Amino acid sequence: MAVPRPSMSDIEAAAEHFGFQLDTDARQSVLAFVQQMLGTCDVIDKLYDEVARTPTSDRSYNFPAPDENPLGAWYVTTDIRSDVEGPLSGRQVAVKDNIAVAGVPMMNGSRAVEGFIPDRDATVVERLLAAGANIAGKSVCEDLCYSGSSFTSATGPVRNPWDTTRETGGSSSGSAALVAAGAVDLAIGGDQAGSIRIPASLCGIVGFKPTYGLVPYTGAIPLERTIDHLGPMARTVSDAALLLTVLTGPDGWDSRQPSKLPSLDYSAALTGDVAGLRVGILTEGFGHRRSQPEVDEVVRSAAHRFSEIGCSVGEISVPWHGGALALSAIFCTEGGVYQMLEGNGSGLGAEGRYDPELMAHFATQRRAHADQLSAIVKATAVAGHFSLNTLGGSYYAKARNLVPHARAAYDDALARYDVLVMPTTPATAQPLPDDFTSLHAAIGKAANTAPLNVTGHPAISVPAGLVDGLPAGMMIVGKRFDDATVLNVAHAFESLCGGFPSASRRKIT
Repeated sequence: MAVPRPSMSDIEAAAEHFGFQLDTDARQSVLAFVQQMLGTCDVIDKLYDEVARTPTSDRSYNFPAPDENPLGAWYVTTDIRSDVEGPLSGRQVAVKDNIAVAGVPMMNGSRAVEGFIPDRDATVVERLLAAGANIAGKSVCEDLCYSGSSFTSATGPVRNPWDTTRETGGSSSGSAALVAAGAVDLAIGGDQAGSIRIPASLCGIVGFKPTYGLVPYTGAIPLERTIDHLGPMARTVSDAALLLTVLTGPDGWDSRQPSKLPSLDYSAALTGDVAGLRVGILTEGFGHRRSQPEVDEVVRSAAHRFSEIGCSVGEISVPWHGGALALSAIFCTEGGVYQMLEGNGSGLGAEGRYDPELMAHFATQRRAHADQLSAIVKATAVAGHFSLNTLGGSYYAKARNLVPHARAAYDDALARYDVLVMPTTPATAQPLPDDFTSLHAAIGKAANTAPLNVTGHPAISVPAGLVDGLPAGMMIVGKRFDDATVLNVAHAFESLCGGFPSASRRKIT
């Protein structure tokens, strides 16, 4: 089908957008030029259909009934198996619903994506199946992944299995709830400002954000290219390490990835021997405006327990911790609006594999359903649009130029200590709000997590203990591409605790 050609009114609207003053002859000349240029789109359509289009996959799926989905954590359920014997054989895995599973509906928590069915698997899904995993379904995520709580998805709130009146955290809300409830063995989450670690902390599971670029992002809807991460969520550190081993390595498509990456068996790195390692308690990770003193106390006490297994424990300050949080805010607003909203779920200008069908679908749906987007998406869109158009993107540019300084500050601290520790979230899971349009309840949880998306350092959340019967998470941060040490330190802590408490005994599925 030929690409639609513009009318003269379309040309006039475009000229007005750019502030051009075109007389009648100029408008006619521009119209002829644009119509000729669009002829190349017809050529590209023909080439794409011949060479690059992926056949539609035929996979069965089910939208679970409410009684089959009491936590609201499933978007769709599946039973996709590869019949391959591998390290994940027999393991049930949930895939966050911003990640493409061919032939299975994808919503990204949003009416702007609802109705889209991908034609190809994301790289991480290919790797799951190659390792023998059973993909049990797509887990609910927050509306376009723009929330640290769990009530913005268009499908409704995701409930915490520890207390179903409370949030799970976001944006990988469904993944965390399903793992914590024992409905699946493992899950994949996505993390742009803490979206793996926040729900892991609030649901009492393990959530790992790998070093930036270690796990390919190909086939996942981005929020902003420079802060996008995918990673494992599990009930134990050993399961997280196993899943990470399956997921890592270059795929040849994702421009976020360095050309050379370490190839490690992260399970083998879990020796439990951490004697002599230096653990730094990050001063700026405590005492935030929204911090719960009991959470600070539980995490600080947990950190000091490393001395019981031969580590030295000290306090260290990284004043850039707050500055890096400010950089994250710019990337999530200006960058996210430019790439993910205005860029129709993808953006332009980078090498890699695109999903043109998704981009076309998103472009139509986000306008048709604009009023149905969550309050936090609307507020972020307005903030980013105003900033980009008023300030010309100059603050995004300034923020990008400041990233090396923030990264160096953590690198300096990690030259003195092998890992840094702090609370993952300032507080435990809060009650789900009565008003699902609340902006306040959707934000404020990423004070410690978001800086590490900016700098790209690996960071894991593990349960540090319970506060009034709810989990509190401790975040362990390591050197870039030294993910193995982060996992080993987390594993040593897990062993020291005798394992982590679990909500799965509640048998909520």
